[in-house]
Amino acid sequence: MSVPRALPQSKEALLKSYRTRLKDDVKSMLENFEEIVKLAKGDHDTQLSRMTQCEQDTFEMHVRAANIVRAGESLMKLVSDIKQYLILNDFPSVNEAITQNSKLFRTKQAECDQKLMSLRDDMAADLYDLEEEYYSSLNK
Repeated sequence: MSVPRALPQSKEALLKSYRTRLKDDVKSMLENFEEIVKLAKGDHDTQLSRMTQCEQDTFEMHVRAANIVRAGESLMKLVSDIKQYLILNDFPSVNEAITQNSKLFRTKQAECDQKLMSLRDDMAADLYDLEEEYYSSLNK
C-alpha cells in the first residue's frame, strides 16, 4: 500500500525542487541585474581613488554578469530536465502511440496478405492455363 504512494510523493518532491530551482535562478538573475544597474550609476562616496573604484566596479559587473549567465544556463538545464521528465514519464501518450502504430502495421499486414493471396490466385490460374495449353498442344 505504501508503494503506490511513493511515486506521487517523489513526483511532488521533484516538482517542488523544480519550482525552487526556478525561483532561485530568476531571483539570482534579478538581483544581479539590479546590482549592475546600481553600479552603473556611479555615485559612490568612498575613500578609494576614482580609478580604483572604476576597476572595482568593472570587476563586480563582470562577476555579476557571469552570475546572470550561470543562472540562465541553470534555467535552460531546468527546462531540459522538465522536458525529459515529461517525455519519459508520459505513459498514456506513449501507450497511445504504440497502439496507433500497432493498428497501422496490422492494417498494412492485412493489405499485404490480401495482395499476396490475389497474386497467388492469379499465378495459379495462369499456371493452369499454361499447363493446359502445353499438354494439349501438338508440338510436344
